[in-house]
Amino acid sequence: MVNLIKNKDMKNTRAGWIGLGNMGVPMAGQVLNKGYSLTVYNRTLSKTEPLVAQGAKVAGTPGELIAATDIVFLMVSDDHAVASLFEGADGLLSKELHGKVIVNMSTVSPAISIKMAAACSAVGIEYLDAPVSGSVKQATDGQLVIMVGGEEQAFHAAEPLLSCMGKLVMHLGASGIGNKAKLAINTLLAIYTEGLAEIVTFSRKHQINTEDLLTLLGNGALSNVFTKIKGDALLNDNYQAAFALKHMVKDLNLAKDEGMDTPLARTALETFKSAAAAFGEEDVIAVIKQLG
Repeated sequence: MVNLIKNKDMKNTRAGWIGLGNMGVPMAGQVLNKGYSLTVYNRTLSKTEPLVAQGAKVAGTPGELIAATDIVFLMVSDDHAVASLFEGADGLLSKELHGKVIVNMSTVSPAISIKMAAACSAVGIEYLDAPVSGSVKQATDGQLVIMVGGEEQAFHAAEPLLSCMGKLVMHLGASGIGNKAKLAINTLLAIYTEGLAEIVTFSRKHQINTEDLLTLLGNGALSNVFTKIKGDALLNDNYQAAFALKHMVKDLNLAKDEGMDTPLARTALETFKSAAAAFGEEDVIAVIKQLG
């Protein structure tokens, strides 16, 4: 750990990446584009190919990856996927590797981060939870907002690499607090997504052209990037997942587990759960199909 902090040339830091889905590939690509060496691991080997074409190396197991790197980033789907990476003979904790840093950028429960932070500390590894706000476009542009929980020393070691991916990187406090902040943000996102879908549904029933409605929104106080992106998706009948609806259900359930049990949060969870059976693999804005 000390070596990383005192390293005058941070570009000598060896980065590792696990999880190459819709978000993982562009985020890892930002690290490569900034000149860092990168080693990647993914259960589906073919998903490593775009990054290998840009110069990344491939590890055969999580244990092999952490042994060959200084800072390891995770971007996977849920608590179970996180736990599976740490456990076992070839897992991230399969060797005593003092001074490494693991940065979990997945949207998972605060509980799993607190548990893994303790397990890492026991073998001399630092752990940060660092979920992101933003979707594929922001990941591709290096414009994510990154909220971090964990020890401040570990944060300073990882901050230069995190800054490759985000326009804002903020340390909030102890382990798990980054996850809690992300669950709060995604609850608001769910409420807003449902609200946008409801007013578009209402407008269509009253012969208000959807493009006209979105133009009005885009030129008023409610103008924002999310409305522009999801508005364009609605206009083009494009429900390809940037943020899959099933993952919103997961996040709302995690927020509920943390005590988010307010009227709008409950309504959003009910609506998205109802939509998940038919539209779970589609983008969150596909919730409009459930309302129509």
